[in-house]
Amino acid sequence: MITSVQNPLVKQLKKLRSLKARREQNLCLLEGTNLLEAACETNSPIAIVCCTLTWQARYFRLWEEVFQRAQRTEIVTPEVLEAIATTVSPDGIVAAIPRQRLHSIVPKNLTLGLFLERLQDPGNLGTIVRTSVAAGAEGLWLSADSVEADNPKTLRASTGAWFRLPIEVSADLAQTLSAHRDRGLQIVATAPRSPLTYWEVDWQKPSLILLGNERAGLSEEAIATADLQVSIPLCGGVESLNVSVAAALLLYEARRQRLNL
Repeated sequence: MITSVQNPLVKQLKKLRSLKARREQNLCLLEGTNLLEAACETNSPIAIVCCTLTWQARYFRLWEEVFQRAQRTEIVTPEVLEAIATTVSPDGIVAAIPRQRLHSIVPKNLTLGLFLERLQDPGNLGTIVRTSVAAGAEGLWLSADSVEADNPKTLRASTGAWFRLPIEVSADLAQTLSAHRDRGLQIVATAPRSPLTYWEVDWQKPSLILLGNERAGLSEEAIATADLQVSIPLCGGVESLNVSVAAALLLYEARRQRLNL
């Protein structure tokens, strides 16, 4: 059992809070039972697992599976686990997985996807990933200047959906959008002053939704690439919605139309 926060493995895992360390170690940090379960269900490789004796006893079947899958497993004290975790009250398990998940490729024949430009909040990204999977989206792109896809908070907010949605970082917004327009997708951008509301769009068509920065929205370049600009009508003097809420509205309108509800 690892009992010291000065243990080299503990120091290594704590460093994974930073993007620089994740790149250097080619690992990202998982926290919580639901993320570990999702990793196992999707046959994702697992490098390191640390858990408490209490967690091991409570989730013994999952522990047995993890013991077979992971390259390294360690029992640690609750104090050591808390030192590794980024959450205030961790549930007894942390793990590290290879970053190869970030090199997944979004399917070229998708019928519903999202492109997020300059998104900065990892919690928003995780929530959008979770909603995208729930609504049937098949892939997501991030602009290169967005929050990193393997931020620990992003993974936690996705509650495991992160493993089920292809996520690709795009170095060239215009090129990515042009390539998918050529494949028959309509590009739909959110624009607060558009007279066209999001429920007036024909979402039966293969579609790619553009959403922008939490404060500034989409850039002029992104809006100019869109085939359609849509708004979400607001009442009561509210200027805008949270970007994850906006994503949910558009995704579920697309799902409603496709189910003919």
